[in-house]
Amino acid sequence: MKDVQNSRDHRNIDIKKVGIKGIKYPVNVLDRANKVQATVATINMYVHLPHRFKGTHMSRFIEVLNDYCGNLNLKTFFEILDVMKDALEARTANLEISFPYFIRKKAPISRVSSLMEYNCEYLGKCDGNKHELFVCVKVPVCTLCPCSKEISSNGAHNQRGMVLVTLLYKEFFWIEEIIELVESSASSEVYALLKREDEKYITEHAYDNPMFVEDVVREVTEKLRFDPRFPWFSVEVENFESIHNHSAYAYTESPPRA
Repeated sequence: MKDVQNSRDHRNIDIKKVGIKGIKYPVNVLDRANKVQATVATINMYVHLPHRFKGTHMSRFIEVLNDYCGNLNLKTFFEILDVMKDALEARTANLEISFPYFIRKKAPISRVSSLMEYNCEYLGKCDGNKHELFVCVKVPVCTLCPCSKEISSNGAHNQRGMVLVTLLYKEFFWIEEIIELVESSASSEVYALLKREDEKYITEHAYDNPMFVEDVVREVTEKLRFDPRFPWFSVEVENFESIHNHSAYAYTESPPRA
């Protein structure tokens, strides 16, 4: 049958990324407590398309995924990128895997156990022989406003925030390490299940640890900046304000290493 995608295109325009987006697929993630965690990811796969070709072969992306069914994880990530590049005869390949990751957490006082969800991403690119991978971890936190506490006779407003840490992957680390580091940098952690005694503790604990969005960014950065496993990282924090009609936001990247 005629290969239409491989036919010539006269417009002389390269396409930087072409492929499939939003496909759901099972993946295995390394789990510190249970060794392996099975989850379902949303996957985007792209390659570079030279100007001379009319289109790419979309079915080949699915074939690559099928070949790695049950073995799609961080250890095989660069291998998959190389296979994509070769299968599509492309110069560059991109693979984006986003997935929910679950950790069993105990409430601070009652010790009642529940599963807490964290959203993570692997964002990778292969350009010739050069490979690059970023790991992104989103961690919900609670913050209490220092200004509100300072100027109020009774109480202070607090809000839930989201911290996004993006790390250039060079050396193995546990997702749990990043989550714990972020949670220790906010006014309080967030839990899926709490009893009244837990709510009392968290409310008082947050009150004793007021933090602006800028404080959280700096606390996380301070803890990451001297870890040699992370040659580059960024920290992004958004607080979903409880008394304002806007979010508070802060972002920074890793400072140069000495």
